Amino acid sequence: MSLRKQAISGMIWSYSQQFGSQLLSFGVSIFLARLLLPEVFGLIGMLAIFIGIGNALFEGGLTSSLIRTKEVTAVDYSTVFIFNLIGSILIYFLLYLAAPFIADFYHQPELTSITRIYSLTFIFSAFGTVQNTILTRELQFKKQALVTLPALLLGSFVGLTLAHYNYGVWALVYSALVNAFFTSLFLWVSSSWFPKLLFDKTLFKFHFRYGYKMTLSSILDTVFTNIYQIIIGRFYSAAQVGYYSRANTLMMLPVGNVSSALNKVVFPLFAKVQDDIPRFRNAYRQIMQIVLFIITPVIVIMALLAKPLVVFLFTEKWLPIVPIFQIICFTGILYPLHLYNLLVLQVKGRSDLFFKLEVFKKVLLSIILIISFFFGFYALLWGQLLFSIIALLINTHYAGAMLNYKMWSQLKDILPIFFFSLCMGIFIYFTDSLIEDYNNFTRLFTGSFFGTAIYFFLAWLFKYESIHNIKNLFSKV
Repeated sequence: MSLRKQAISGMIWSYSQQFGSQLLSFGVSIFLARLLLPEVFGLIGMLAIFIGIGNALFEGGLTSSLIRTKEVTAVDYSTVFIFNLIGSILIYFLLYLAAPFIADFYHQPELTSITRIYSLTFIFSAFGTVQNTILTRELQFKKQALVTLPALLLGSFVGLTLAHYNYGVWALVYSALVNAFFTSLFLWVSSSWFPKLLFDKTLFKFHFRYGYKMTLSSILDTVFTNIYQIIIGRFYSAAQVGYYSRANTLMMLPVGNVSSALNKVVFPLFAKVQDDIPRFRNAYRQIMQIVLFIITPVIVIMALLAKPLVVFLFTEKWLPIVPIFQIICFTGILYPLHLYNLLVLQVKGRSDLFFKLEVFKKVLLSIILIISFFFGFYALLWGQLLFSIIALLINTHYAGAMLNYKMWSQLKDILPIFFFSLCMGIFIYFTDSLIEDYNNFTRLFTGSFFGTAIYFFLAWLFKYESIHNIKNLFSKV
């Protein structure tokens, strides 16, 4: 099968898996949000940083090394598997011991038992990490979809059942545990590879040299991605964490879906053409344009229609997330640009530069965070947006230099997307103001339908190339 056909086939199944999973998760989250209080989601949100750091530590960046390495043997896989499993057990016991201190920090006694039970997901997930990496490396996303969706369905069923019977936060905890357990179980059942008691020190050092820098970068990113939830949880309330967490989850629904699904295909695909700079640059450029062309109008529509959207989905008890969500949406538009610029550094093996940039950006974020903290909760959110813009300029500069695709060339290629979205946004704003007394569904349908029509009409009128790329994406399969 040609690289193009592999990419398109992988893209189809990657999107099927991602959107299927997220559609199910989002549907379940709507019911959970109606059944549970914001404080419940806030408690889980307080643990996000610890869960993220744990995942980064036990994976160690070694799975990324497996994907980008051209020749991989069964010994490579077994070595990484053993490291992941031992690492996950160590991380679990560290969090088990740290649980009382986490609870004291947030003044939430419940977090001791929640942390100790939720952290078992590390060990469950570690059993299936390498099998999942093999499927990603081989672009076998159909098999991934057939594994992850049933596991998610089982976890969702458990969560909804426990929420219905008033188990509160434990509905979310046990839902995550069941999902992690069955995902790894199904990966083992469907995989043709099984680990052996083989651990090669030389291979471990090879993968670790690349992976430890990625791990440190991932830890930094996890800490500073969740730093807002830490500050909100420490100085505000569990409910406020719940509002922020829910707003962020809603924003990431389109952003995370499109970017993450495509990233599964893009990383191994880029790795195959990493030495052919013109081909690499062209693939990067087209993917960046297509992703932004899809994501930007969706985010703009959601931000402008935030109030009817939140009430329609989650009821009026979640209305406080509206202004939070609208600010976060601006940050969300930039997310794919960050992702693909940093992906270039990973594929080119520049984990050293990747780590140095992450350290510099996190120092910058700390400065912005400290200053904005003194001006209140919403100043924190605007500071987050300011940092995202500055960080994007840094990422684009270095990745662009590697591809001979400079920052201003990248911006020039995507500027029409922002122009189309601005025109669409103005139209939606004035249209919605005329029908704001109508029911929420009518406002959502009217704004989304006519706004999307305006957006695509402008793209067609100005002959923007992403229209052509999307239209012909599957024409030569």
